[in-house]
Amino acid sequence: MKCFSFLWLCLFGVLGLNGQITQEIFESFKLQERRDVKYYIPEDYNPEKKYPLVLVLDAEYLFDQVVANAKFYSEFQGTPETIIVGVFQSKNDLRWVDCAFEEDSGLPAEKAKLFFEFLGMELIPYLKTSYSTAPFSIFIGYDITANFGNYFLFKEKPLFNAFISISPYLAPEMENRVPARLSDIDQQLFYHLIVGGEKDDSRKEILAMDKNIKGLDKPSLTYHFDEFTSANDISVVTYGIGKAWGNMFEIFQPISPREYKEKILTSEEPAYNYLENKYNAIEDLFGFPKEVELNDIMAIYAACRKKDDYESLKPLSELCKQEFPNTMLGYYFEGEYYEELGEAKKALRTFEKAFGMEEIDFLTKEMALEKMDALKADFGF
Repeated sequence: MKCFSFLWLCLFGVLGLNGQITQEIFESFKLQERRDVKYYIPEDYNPEKKYPLVLVLDAEYLFDQVVANAKFYSEFQGTPETIIVGVFQSKNDLRWVDCAFEEDSGLPAEKAKLFFEFLGMELIPYLKTSYSTAPFSIFIGYDITANFGNYFLFKEKPLFNAFISISPYLAPEMENRVPARLSDIDQQLFYHLIVGGEKDDSRKEILAMDKNIKGLDKPSLTYHFDEFTSANDISVVTYGIGKAWGNMFEIFQPISPREYKEKILTSEEPAYNYLENKYNAIEDLFGFPKEVELNDIMAIYAACRKKDDYESLKPLSELCKQEFPNTMLGYYFEGEYYEELGEAKKALRTFEKAFGMEEIDFLTKEMALEKMDALKADFGF
C-alpha cells in the first residue's frame, strides 16, 4: 500500500486538510525513542466542547483518508467533529516491529508490548490532557496494525469504544479470541471488519472471525462486516473507511427516511419517545449532548400525524419552545394538540401566539391564521 488513488488526492485538496494539521516528534519514555506523529484538530476547536478521539496507525497511508472522511461526514452528515492522531510506521518497516506477535502464542512480541504502552499510557493520555476529548474513541488500523488493535480489547476496560479493522493480518487464534472477548465485555462497543477481494494469507481467518462475531447475541455490540470483492490491498482502504465511518456515527446522524419508515413508523411506542431515546443514547455514548436538529423535530411531527399520535405533540411542542424559542414551532404544535383534544379556546389562544412569532421550515403565519379562522368559524368565537 504505497499510494493514494487520484480521487482521494483531489478530495484532500478540496477539503483543505492542512488547516489544522500539525506534525511533531514525540519523545517516548516507554519506547526509549522518538516517534513521528500527526494531529488533526478541527478548525473551529472549542475547549468548551468535547471531541471523540481517533487513533490511526499506519499514518502515512491512512491518516489523510480518515481526516477527509471525518471532515466530510461532519460537514454534510451531521456527525461530530473529531480529534485525530496518526502514528507514522513505514520508515524501516517499523509497523512490523511495533505490532509483531509471537507465532506460537499469538501474543504481542516484546517491542509490541512497549508500543502498546506507548499508545495507551503516553500518547492517548497526552491528547486527553491537552484537548477537550469525549469518552468515545476509535482505533483504526490496516493489515498487521489492524490486528494490533484487537489487543486493546483484552484490557479489563478497553481503551477504545470502536474499532475499524481493515484487512487484518490476524495473529494465531484471533478469529476465536476476539469474538469470545467481545461476548464478555460489558460495555457499548462498535466493531467494523473490512476485507478486500484479494486472496491473502488471513482471508480464511477473517471470514471465520466474521462468522463467529455474527453468532453473538450481544445487544451492546454493534458489528458490521464489509467484503469489497473488487478491491485490492490498496483500494480496500478507500472503499472501507468511508462506509465504516458512517456506521460508527450512525446514531449521531439526523433521522433518515429509512430510519423514519423502518423504526419510527413501525414502533408501537409514542413517536416522541423515539426522539427522546435517540438523544439520550447519544449523550450516554459520546459523553456530551447533541443539539436537537430541526430535521429530527419534523420527522417526529410527521410521525405524530401519520400514526395519529397526538399525545406526542405536547412534549414535542415543549421541546421546540426550548430549542427554537423565537419561532412558531412550539406553539403551533401545541395548538394542534389542543385542537385534537377538542379544547378549542386553548387551541385558538395558542395559534394566536404562534402567529406572532417567526416562521420556520414549512410553518407560515398564513397557516396559523387559517387555523384561527377555522376555529372561530366552527365554534363562533
